[in-house]
Amino acid sequence: MSEGNGIRIEDVEAVTPPPKARVDVAEAPRDTFERKRDYLDGFINAKPDEIGAGEPGGEVYDGVIAALKEIYDPEIPVNIYDLGLIYGVDVSPESHVVVTMTLTTPHCPVAESMPGEIELRVGSVPGVGNAEVNLVWDPPWDPQKMSDEAKLELGML
Repeated sequence: MSEGNGIRIEDVEAVTPPPKARVDVAEAPRDTFERKRDYLDGFINAKPDEIGAGEPGGEVYDGVIAALKEIYDPEIPVNIYDLGLIYGVDVSPESHVVVTMTLTTPHCPVAESMPGEIELRVGSVPGVGNAEVNLVWDPPWDPQKMSDEAKLELGML
């Protein structure tokens, strides 16, 4: 290697530190900062809408669901709601309830008595004016309609 292109090592006793930055604080930032209007202000301060008695979360609707969860299928140790036999619960503004449901099979031994029992139980919920049960076969019931709790109870999970 030639001497002109070699690496040179220089011994240094000390290096002068670079000058520090100067910051002049005339006013605190909080004094001059102007907060912009918060676009969520109205949303955060708004009161939630009143839940109707017949809507999910309302007293009548939740009472009907609780009553349905107390009725068990005689052949399967799971309530009819978690079993997926209830297709719909409609509550009118006058608190008349229509339950749309099915059974596991058209040849179910309780096909005649189950709708009547449901109608009596739902009709006994405080606030329910009239209860009606519609038994449908389409779409047919299948195990996929069961809740996770029911599947766990039956050892399917």
